[in-house]
Amino acid sequence: MSTQPATAPLLIACALGIEHLALRTGDRGGAGGPVTLLRTGMGPKAAERSVTRRLADPALAGAAVLATGFCAGLAPGMHPGDLVVAEETRDPDGTVPCVETDLLVKELVRAVPGRTVHTGPLTGSDHVVRGHERSDLLATGAIAVDMESAATLLSAVRVGERPVAAVRVVVDAPQHELVRIGTVRGGISAFRVLRSVLPAFHEWHRSLLLPRR
Repeated sequence: MSTQPATAPLLIACALGIEHLALRTGDRGGAGGPVTLLRTGMGPKAAERSVTRRLADPALAGAAVLATGFCAGLAPGMHPGDLVVAEETRDPDGTVPCVETDLLVKELVRAVPGRTVHTGPLTGSDHVVRGHERSDLLATGAIAVDMESAATLLSAVRVGERPVAAVRVVVDAPQHELVRIGTVRGGISAFRVLRSVLPAFHEWHRSLLLPRR
C-alpha cells in the first residue's frame, strides 16, 4: 500500500457560509499537514465544479478530502447536533467508500463529548429533502442526506486516488424539520458542534500520514 508524502495536504470542503464560519472560527491547531478550507457553494453541481477546480492546483496533489457541514437525518431518533460519519457516500453517479471511519468516530466522541455519532451510508440529493422523501431514502439503507458530500468525494477520486471521508452534523431530523437553513444560526446546537469537530479531522489527517505496512 502506498503512503502519502509527509506534507500531504488536507482539503476540507463545505457548502454554506454558516458552515464555513463555524469551521473557520473553530480550533484549527494541530493539523498533520497543510489544511485548505473550501466553500463550494450549495448543491452537487457547485461542489463538483469547485472541488475539481481546486484539486487541479499542484499544491493539492494527493490531498485527502473531507466533506463536512450540515445534513438531514433520516432515521427515527436522530436529533439536531448529532454527528454522522459516512461509511460511504452515494448518489446516482456513483458510490465512494470512506477511509478510516472508525478513527473518525473515536476522535469525534473525544472532540464533542456527549454527542451521538451515527455511522452508515450518506446519500446525496439535488434538493432539500422533506416529508415522505425521508422514508424513501431511509429504505435504501441511508442514514442521512445532504446535497454536496457525494459530489465532493466522487469529484475528488475522479481527479486522482486519495483518502476521502465525510462527516456531517444533523440539523434537520424527522421529528425536527427546519423551515429553512437560516434557522440553523438561531438553533445554535449544530453550529456549535461543527465548530468543535476540527481536532477530530486533524487526527484523521495525521493518521493518514503515518507509514502503512
